[in-house]
Amino acid sequence: MTLLPHIAGRVFDTPLLIARAKLDTVLGVIIPRLQGEALPFGTKPTLRDYEIRGGIAVIPVVGTLVRRTVGLEAQSGLTSYGLIAERLDAALQDNAVKGILLDIDSPGGEAGGVFDLADKIFAARKHKPIWAVANDEAFSAAYAIAASAERIYLSRTGGVGSIGVIAVHLDQSEAEADAGLKYTAIYAGERKNDLSPHEPLSDPARAQLQAEVDRIYGLFTASVARMRGIDLAAIQSTEAALYFGEASLAAGLADRIGTMDDALSDFTKKVARPSTSINRNLKRKETPMSETQEQPTTSMEASPDLAALQQQARTEAMSYVTEITELCQLAGVPDKALAFISKSTPAAEVRKALLESRAAQADATAIAGQIPANTNPTNAEPKIDTAAIYAARNKKGN
Repeated sequence: MTLLPHIAGRVFDTPLLIARAKLDTVLGVIIPRLQGEALPFGTKPTLRDYEIRGGIAVIPVVGTLVRRTVGLEAQSGLTSYGLIAERLDAALQDNAVKGILLDIDSPGGEAGGVFDLADKIFAARKHKPIWAVANDEAFSAAYAIAASAERIYLSRTGGVGSIGVIAVHLDQSEAEADAGLKYTAIYAGERKNDLSPHEPLSDPARAQLQAEVDRIYGLFTASVARMRGIDLAAIQSTEAALYFGEASLAAGLADRIGTMDDALSDFTKKVARPSTSINRNLKRKETPMSETQEQPTTSMEASPDLAALQQQARTEAMSYVTEITELCQLAGVPDKALAFISKSTPAAEVRKALLESRAAQADATAIAGQIPANTNPTNAEPKIDTAAIYAARNKKGN
């Protein structure tokens, strides 16, 4: 029995969170088979389990993303949300794992299941730190997963975004007529035959499909806005565009340009800390009094922990200062960095404030286009103000 009808049902007339180019690739595999060609089904691909590097579990999120893997492995390569969730659970329970890094290279995929997985990852950050790397692509559903991480690194050639939804209806009635075929559907319920591929798409069916696409789009944009700490309007203003390089940082869709090794190095330093004196004190409370008296704890024992905590605090402070400085530089207001740092404003709030400030000046920025030549050299590097461009475009459209 062929699985082609089942696969087609998961591709056509259903909202997808996938980059357009990849969708065309998938369609190129399926459509010729609808004309009678055999569809060779491959065995389930062997995907490596997560590996641990410096205390960091690296979980792959690669290929087309689906709720369950059925039938297309040989053609395009699939990863299921269930498999990613299983590996996440295993890493959370693994005592050797101090942090989790999502290694993402995916154009996206199915809508079903992705938001549940994103929420699961977002909640898991309370137990262990979770970062992500767009290495190289994190588009659409893959970006929904990346956004659930605390921090997103982006390779120099990588891209993020495509925060949108698409659905495709296949009308093969003319091809069937040319082949002498005619399908007659007998049904009860006026809408039962909506989205049939054997006849043109009706207006009510089109409206129904559009309504579902809009609903999933609302879930998608709200999820990204919540997890990234960015206003919903700013996410919607991206209009599902693809972002690369510094434009990704300026739009708030990524946090730093860096390789997989850069992310691993920074993450390893963040999680590399010995057991604290607080943990030791908790253990002492569980120890019988007689044992505590026989083996008293001296103040010397806590000294190494204090030094480690001080070093950790310095490292995190430097990381914070660097991040705020980069955000302000990308926004073209490096002079504001000191004010944010002096108030210890969280990075998410800084990003939000900068995006709102740029949106308020959208019209003026769009007209100016480039920074004047006599501007201070530290501010002379031109930046792509994506938020302003989309805001201006939306205003003109209204």
